[in-house]
Amino acid sequence: MRQTKFHGRYEADGRVCEHPACTEPGEFRAPGHGHGFDGPGGWRWMCLDHVREFNAGYDWFEGMSAEEILHAQAPTSGWRTESPTFRPTAGVDGMPRWSDYDDPLDAIAARAAGIKSRARRQAEMAMDGRFSKGEAMALETMGLGLDADRRRLRRRYSELVRRYHPDRNGGDRKYEALLGQVVEAYQLLRKSSAFA
Repeated sequence: MRQTKFHGRYEADGRVCEHPACTEPGEFRAPGHGHGFDGPGGWRWMCLDHVREFNAGYDWFEGMSAEEILHAQAPTSGWRTESPTFRPTAGVDGMPRWSDYDDPLDAIAARAAGIKSRARRQAEMAMDGRFSKGEAMALETMGLGLDADRRRLRRRYSELVRRYHPDRNGGDRKYEALLGQVVEAYQLLRKSSAFA
């Protein structure tokens, strides 16, 4: 989908305006059905005249209570959500947690160093030759380096499963995706010839 010079216009690629009585190309996006606080659920594609008509009558806050509208319009809207870098599981991927620092600049410098060292580790793994690209990514997921052996792999797997399992988090399933990534990484690595 390529945007043309006219602001907001996208080449139609066969799309037709979604207005029932129009056959013009649908080159402009309008909020779709099922929108919520986080934005539109999808896009409707319309011609210029009908998207203007739609936008003139569109009510973003439709279906929201007065309290939800006030919350959405607050100057600090969005700042109340928990950032991944402040969660209890932050730092699991080898990156430092922001909450460990008093000065934000120190935290930014530490995270930048972590990103550089991660890139360096990935390059070393690629040049090492013992691990495929998928295995190198699995090692990253597990938080292990090139010096990992089978015993250390098992110990790390056990530690991460205990950390992310819903039974260890009061039945909370918010870490389920991370648990799935850890299990998938372990299954790949335990069959690797590097750990034979």
